[in-house]
Amino acid sequence: MNKLFIYFALLLSFTLSAQDSLSVEKPAVKTDSNIDGKTYKTVEISPETENDSTRTFLDNEQAAEFDKKWREELYSTTLFDTIYRDVAGLKYEAVYYPELPTDTLKARLKRLNARTPFNVEYNPQLESVIKNWLKNRHQSMERLMGLSAYYFPLFEQEFDNLDIPLEMKYLAIVESALKPRARSRVGATGLWQFMFATGKQYGLDVSSYVDERSDPVKSTKTAATYLGVLYRIFGDWDLALAAYNSGPGNVNKAIRRSGGYRNYWNIRPNLPRETAGYVPAFLATMYIFEYAEEHGFVKHKPQYYYRETDTIRVKETITFDQISEYTGVNVEEIQYLNPSYKLDIIPFIQGKNYTLRLPREVIGPFVANEADLYALAKADNEKREKPLPKLLKAESKTRYTVRSGDYLGKIARKFGVRVSQIKKWNGLRNNNLRIGQRLTIYPRNPSGSISSSTQKNTTKTTVSGSGKTYKVKSGDSLWSISRKYSNVSVQNLKDWNNISGTKLKLGQILKVSK
Repeated sequence: MNKLFIYFALLLSFTLSAQDSLSVEKPAVKTDSNIDGKTYKTVEISPETENDSTRTFLDNEQAAEFDKKWREELYSTTLFDTIYRDVAGLKYEAVYYPELPTDTLKARLKRLNARTPFNVEYNPQLESVIKNWLKNRHQSMERLMGLSAYYFPLFEQEFDNLDIPLEMKYLAIVESALKPRARSRVGATGLWQFMFATGKQYGLDVSSYVDERSDPVKSTKTAATYLGVLYRIFGDWDLALAAYNSGPGNVNKAIRRSGGYRNYWNIRPNLPRETAGYVPAFLATMYIFEYAEEHGFVKHKPQYYYRETDTIRVKETITFDQISEYTGVNVEEIQYLNPSYKLDIIPFIQGKNYTLRLPREVIGPFVANEADLYALAKADNEKREKPLPKLLKAESKTRYTVRSGDYLGKIARKFGVRVSQIKKWNGLRNNNLRIGQRLTIYPRNPSGSISSSTQKNTTKTTVSGSGKTYKVKSGDSLWSISRKYSNVSVQNLKDWNNISGTKLKLGQILKVSK
């Protein structure tokens, strides 16, 4: 019995160690390092002459795949669509949900009312919304709680600066399901759903490249300012909420039609249908988040916490794929951290102060090497015939086959179009692509559809039975080699040559075609 126990203990220890280890292929010498309770495998390699401009972080492939699937769940656009429909068409029917007795709900709402400036009072309509969402939206609420761990600290900071109730953070869930690029049927955009005119009025820049309504920091500052103005007008946070949704004019009309009442629930029958469901949706969201533990919600850890990111002021025009190849940060993660850039391009415009947000551990290496990065980005842009989107009219559509190393941002720049346009043309709900997938594109950049086989390639290569190869020379890096060939990325070189890091050896033979 003791031998059996020891066997399982050793097996469990081996399994836990394997889960937290990073695999390195064919190491010369392995050593173990223990950091924060996790064991990492490192490799000792004799120094070589190199100029590696790419910094890539190793990761456990299976864990990375799990992270990818979880991000897809967290950042799903369907959450926004669901909440938008729910708020616009709330039905206040009795819901059978024995896990939450009415008396318990009344007691909790009373405690919630005591610690917030909102009128959180029990009524059958609010009970109906809360029980309906607890019963039918448990999974989507958990996903929103995962996202809230990133956004709420930012919201609370900005609201505290302007003395806005911190509970107002729940408004962003009702407005956009915490989707920075959410866009309503009437054109309201961003976490706080600003219309174009309102955004411009409060200083949010909207251009072909940038939409600051989708910038989490700038749009939150604007939302806090606007909510403060509405509260000074009405002197009531419930009415300020209603005015935020439908406009002060509609709230004043409802007050007049109700005979002068100032309580939201008394004027509610005279408000537009969507606004009538707006405050109940806000209060129901507040209740569910405040009593999440009591209802068994699991608060998932987000991909990043806001405090674990930082910003850099951009000094030259740079694209997301260039940033990704240099830092090793996935393009989708750069898009998530920088949602205000519509074309995955950060422009440099005199008089503007555009910034790039990245994980903190990447900021230091980026700043230390930014001169080299901008030089590489500039050279890369100059090599491309039309590196930035041009406003050209497309005469016809083209069909593009997804290849290894492709992603939506890269394909969009190739044809001079937007990622959102490619998704719309092809009915894509997320950024995932598969090799061999056929995409319909209406190119603004007609030259983007020219086959790479027609382009000149002056790089000296050797053709073997399995494709082209390249011999590594002094000063070469994955980045510099990938620049020598059309439609070849750093990730392509890694995949074709089974390279897990970024180290190269002099004289090493690399496959540079599939």
